[in-house]
Amino acid sequence: MNLNLPKYNLRVRLTDGKKSVFDPCRKKWVPLTPEERVRQLFIRYLNEEKQYPLSLIAVEMSLRINRNAFRSDLVIFSSQGTPLLAVECKAPKVKITQETFDQIARYNMQLKVKYLVVTNGIQHYCCRFSTEANSYEFLPIIPDYQSL
Repeated sequence: MNLNLPKYNLRVRLTDGKKSVFDPCRKKWVPLTPEERVRQLFIRYLNEEKQYPLSLIAVEMSLRINRNAFRSDLVIFSSQGTPLLAVECKAPKVKITQETFDQIARYNMQLKVKYLVVTNGIQHYCCRFSTEANSYEFLPIIPDYQSL
């Protein structure tokens, strides 16, 4: 399936008949699922096109909300350690729905980031949280790291 992301060569290997991909943020090999492919290509996009430093991207960051454990796909931090942006990745065959936005908004109750991104590799949505209006405003593009 063709994705709406630049073409990047991911480091992929085959071990015992199973594909894995090297995650440059976690610095380890992980199973190459459709969602992981989207996540890894999106990491490359953020890093190479939008200048997000790999060292400031947390992958599958653990969250605890109302005693329940969750994992945010990507959280981007400032150099001071403040969370700035959260990304929810889905497999290309998964439609982006209101439920997807509700999921990342729930994560944001703890993260308190200003920007949220949802992607399935084909469609990408970015919104900015307005504290004054207590609402989200959709943006036409994903901001460069320097403009966060």
